[in-house]
Amino acid sequence: MATADGTWAYRDRFGDSFGRTYFRRFPPGVCSSIGIGSYLGEPTDRVDEAYREAIETALENGINHVDTAINYRCQRSERVIGDVLERTEIDREAIVVATKGGFLPFDGERPADPGEYIREQFVEPGVVDPGSLVRGSHSLEPNFINEMLDQSLSNLGVETIDCYYLHNPETQLLDADPGSVYDQLEAAFELLERRRAAGDIGVYGLATWQAFRVPQSHQQYLSLPAVIERAEAAAEHVGVDDHGLAAIQLPFNVKMADAFTVKSQPSDEGPVSALEYAHESGLSVVTSASIGQGDLAAAIPPAVDAELSGDTAAQRAINFARSAPGVTTSLVGMRSADHVAENVAAGTFDPLGASAFDTVFE
Repeated sequence: MATADGTWAYRDRFGDSFGRTYFRRFPPGVCSSIGIGSYLGEPTDRVDEAYREAIETALENGINHVDTAINYRCQRSERVIGDVLERTEIDREAIVVATKGGFLPFDGERPADPGEYIREQFVEPGVVDPGSLVRGSHSLEPNFINEMLDQSLSNLGVETIDCYYLHNPETQLLDADPGSVYDQLEAAFELLERRRAAGDIGVYGLATWQAFRVPQSHQQYLSLPAVIERAEAAAEHVGVDDHGLAAIQLPFNVKMADAFTVKSQPSDEGPVSALEYAHESGLSVVTSASIGQGDLAAAIPPAVDAELSGDTAAQRAINFARSAPGVTTSLVGMRSADHVAENVAAGTFDPLGASAFDTVFE
């Protein structure tokens, strides 16, 4: 698992190669503020090999935060990362490995009949209660999350997953009322607290798409204060002193800045943004869609582009995302060594300061 000594040693090996605050605090030590994602791509051997090369190159050149999910590319993304972790010369203790559970994964390829596959692989063996499924593909049921966590540990070939996310928990709000969903989260948190105590995960979090960046009136809205309260209750029930809820993941980029601009989270001083509330609560924030799944690599709105540092549009888009107050790491999908080189180089430029970032929205 990642350790304080391992991640700090990784940081030190690069000396002054990167700009200020390139490495940032993340339990239990530090991680790069640019991370490698593994969502995009078909579930094929060719894409597997491209990811292997990209991830290995990233680890060797200053990216030590690797993000995936069990359902990405039919479990292939986790398995590719496992292959790289086994063969890389970078110490496992230097690498932050994050994955997610919540969506029912296929195995290796998309089956001809997904409904039949889910019935045979998940419902009939009792892995998931069909009553807990939303849209036939998502569950937060503790038994299901437990099974998926075991499978992720196997796919990744690790003893400990450094950060385990519940994946898009707001999906459950499409079928259930908020109170029921918070109850589901608390039950899942209890499971994760037990797995944390057993050493199977380091910390846990919520990886979301809508939940924290939409107005309170939105069907898929979740309250960060309420989520934290449920984590505290889960820890108390399990009998641990401090809860392990340590991170949230949400989309953030030049064109999707709601996590900064929408004041959706209640606080004692009035509504604040998700980024502000997370920062004040001590939660790490990891951004997804940091270059709009590639769209921002071509062009950034001129007024914003002029404020950013970087030789390419992709670099400037990355630097916008990681300049947002409270952001720990901005994830970028990288499926080639050339993309890795360009994206890592974004970290040689300093991010915007807080006041400069604010002026973008004036």
